[in-house]
Amino acid sequence: MAAKITKAAVIGSGVMGASIAAHLANVGISSLLLDIVPASLTPDEEAKGLTLEHPSVRNRLAVSALAKLPTLKPSPLYDDSFASRITPGNIEDHLSQIRNVDWVIEVVVENLSVKQELLRKIEQHWKPGIIVSSNTSGISINAMVEGCGEDFKTHFLGTHFFNPPRYMKLMEVIPGENTDPELVKRIAEFSEKRLGKGVVIAKDTPNFIANRIGTYGLLVTLQAMVDKGFTVEEVDAVTGPAMGRPKSATFRTLDLVGLDTFVHVANNVFDKVDSGDEKFIFEPPQVLKDMVSRGWIGEKAGQGFYKKIKGEQGSDILSLDLSTMEYARSKKPASASLEAAKTAKGAVNKTKALLGAKDRYSELAWEILKKTLVYSAAKVGEIAGSIADIDKAMKWGFNWELGPFELWDAIGLVKSVERMEAEGTVVPSWVKEWVAAGNSSFYRKENARLLYVNDGRYREIDQSPEIISLASLKEQNKVIRGNSGASLIDVGNGVACLEFHSPNNAIGSDILMMIQQSVEEVRQNYDALIIANEGRHFCVGANIMLLLMEAQDEEWDEVDNIIRLFQNTMMKLKHFEKPVVAAPHQMTLGGGVEVCLPADEVCAHAETYYGLVEVGVGLIPAGGGCKEMALRISRANPNPDIDLQPFINEMFMNIGMAKVSSSAHDAKKLGYFRPTDRVIANRDYVIYEAKQSALRLVQSGYEVAPAEKIRVVGADGKAVLKLGAHAMKLSGYISDHDLLIAGKLAHVIAGGDVPSGTMVTEQYMLDLEREAFLSLCGEPKTQQRMQHMLAKGKALRN
Repeated sequence: MAAKITKAAVIGSGVMGASIAAHLANVGISSLLLDIVPASLTPDEEAKGLTLEHPSVRNRLAVSALAKLPTLKPSPLYDDSFASRITPGNIEDHLSQIRNVDWVIEVVVENLSVKQELLRKIEQHWKPGIIVSSNTSGISINAMVEGCGEDFKTHFLGTHFFNPPRYMKLMEVIPGENTDPELVKRIAEFSEKRLGKGVVIAKDTPNFIANRIGTYGLLVTLQAMVDKGFTVEEVDAVTGPAMGRPKSATFRTLDLVGLDTFVHVANNVFDKVDSGDEKFIFEPPQVLKDMVSRGWIGEKAGQGFYKKIKGEQGSDILSLDLSTMEYARSKKPASASLEAAKTAKGAVNKTKALLGAKDRYSELAWEILKKTLVYSAAKVGEIAGSIADIDKAMKWGFNWELGPFELWDAIGLVKSVERMEAEGTVVPSWVKEWVAAGNSSFYRKENARLLYVNDGRYREIDQSPEIISLASLKEQNKVIRGNSGASLIDVGNGVACLEFHSPNNAIGSDILMMIQQSVEEVRQNYDALIIANEGRHFCVGANIMLLLMEAQDEEWDEVDNIIRLFQNTMMKLKHFEKPVVAAPHQMTLGGGVEVCLPADEVCAHAETYYGLVEVGVGLIPAGGGCKEMALRISRANPNPDIDLQPFINEMFMNIGMAKVSSSAHDAKKLGYFRPTDRVIANRDYVIYEAKQSALRLVQSGYEVAPAEKIRVVGADGKAVLKLGAHAMKLSGYISDHDLLIAGKLAHVIAGGDVPSGTMVTEQYMLDLEREAFLSLCGEPKTQQRMQHMLAKGKALRN
């Protein structure tokens, strides 16, 4: 049973504390945000004649932190208005109010004595049943509550949010010796379902799991770099995507984290471990200490391992030469191993290619990986209960595509162990025993179940029944039908799921045909259809390459046929007699939005970036996007006396400026989602929730909505829209070609040249969309925009 948490208190209003309060607000949890009382007045407070006793002064730190939330990039809030769910205050005046909350989260400075003193104060106001946790990156949970009461200790644990809390999936939950095991289960379930976190249970050891392994990996990388004479750029080329890790690789990551912070984290282990070898590794190298002493601590100081300077031709990125401690222009390294990794697909193949080329970069990669894998294996049982927990922590906390043990399997467990031992590396005994027993991997599949080694035998990974894996269902032969672009999968209980799997999930004729076939299949054999997938992005839009080729060949009938097929397919979805639920996530653009608009309900992941962006490639939405948005405005304002123009103006700006939502909640504000559409915090649960929505619609006696007519603003409304676009052109905000596109868009969403208030059919609006789209496809500047997007991945302003 999930913990019942409706109100929280966050103590410490630094960036991390304020961001945790913001994420609680994101999921509907109101909170107190408390900090210390300032010891002195600011010049502004003095000018106002305020004293240290004035409430605005006493609450200043928390108030200031709250005011800064909407300015932080990336934003910690799904919607800026959610900041109203946070109440600022101070510890001296308001700590007693924690009696009224369900969860207290301590987020003060990483100093044991400071945390101990605060927790003793919290205990004075604590009521039994209130959960208390520390957001610490590595301080002992047990040490913090030494001297506290036994009942308080049972309700205390560590909850380590990774930064930034809204975006980073990992939460390490660290029980103390006395923490109630039931409370650990409840807070873990709450964090997964409400906060959208991936939870791992960590042992109370220095830096817990992810920071322990991650810090070790960064330090052995630095050591290898210095020993073998590699440059900053060379190391980052090896330790980024070529190794299945983020583009920030090693040194951009350190710059982002802050070298001062990293040194503090490394010292935390150095001060607490006894092993000579481990202590040696965790002692920060002299170069890091020198950089911190100079103030070159990374991005927040303007320079670290990298430094950006502005020149006449734009910005240049300089990198630090550790031998001279001077900055020079970055040089992109090249080699057979790096090129092989670049061209390989997927983290497994990239890493194999990197290691297989046998050049100096390949040797560097092996040296780093070898030490990190062996260290991870040595820490199983000490810092985490299983290899699966370590793998999840590194993927969720450091954005590695593969955890250490998944990676070890990928490069070949048996051969790599042989090579390690031949080179004199000490491999943990349990790994050698596992291999000697005839096992060739840490993980294996058995009847579509994933097993992993634990205590010398394979065990099944525990997974919530509320997590539906399409990949697993496909392995169980649950595919009903499919083609190169999409598959229809039986997800049980009479529900079928349409999954896109084209490159970037771009919509082409294969996906459109699969949608039509899926409608017929569900009509005959199933109760409901959901549209969801497990790609990085839900759908980046239509297949621009196909449209561009047809337009350049002036095959206008083919372009017309493509648009008609798209429109007709969306109308089949909309007027299907069985429920349709869409489950978008991440980038859902253009045609991806138009696939969701006909659905009876949308279950969107909270991190869904949603928008009709066709203007960016010189076009307008023509798969029903304009029509559907105009219909929603008309439906929401049935009284003919209500002026639709303000709503149409807003929609015109959203589409005309290719506005993309910053979250699913922002998409609601932009009018793309309806009040009945749902937002799901944890992406792992989105498909399950979409299925539940579909079943609920079935059980409620679903009836297809009748065809509706759309009240439009007509010629007069179009004139208003075009006037606004012309003003933007005169102000220099848009180009001549933008103005041309805006005129076409205005014609469509206004409903053409009919009188204001005219009721038109959906097909009439679709015809307007198609005509405008076709005319723009013939424009050379539109074709240039399409070409630029395909080549550069970003919009061209011409």
